[in-house]
Amino acid sequence: MSTTGSVSFELRNNLSELATLCEKMEGVGQTLSLSRRCLFEMNLALDELFTNIISYGFRDQSEHFIRVHISADHDVLTVVLEDDGIAFNPIDRIPPEVPCTLDECKVGGLGIHLVKNLMDEVSYERRAGTNVLTLKKSIEKS
Repeated sequence: MSTTGSVSFELRNNLSELATLCEKMEGVGQTLSLSRRCLFEMNLALDELFTNIISYGFRDQSEHFIRVHISADHDVLTVVLEDDGIAFNPIDRIPPEVPCTLDECKVGGLGIHLVKNLMDEVSYERRAGTNVLTLKKSIEKS
């Protein structure tokens, strides 16, 4: 992958695949000379989203696959996650009330709020029974 290129792969709906996702993202980070901050923020967002897909996205215990497509177009890194899980648009989530004390905070929603704040753009579409979540982030070079 050069400053303009792409890589695609599939991961099983198993939390053990987080390590593979991180390894793939690290490889992209090295190839593109991403700053540590940019890579950390992208990994954090992907960890949150991948964990949510696995934890809440499927009604059965069958094996499913999450497709990941990472592309770079000069100064923008784009990651697309696709899964055949339950329709869920994280963009529609009402942002949590922040700040609050730990006792006052409600469970849920903070991870998606974090993702929206770490990325420059987050979009969702439901296409032919598939969730398609697109993340875009300006590339910061190291």
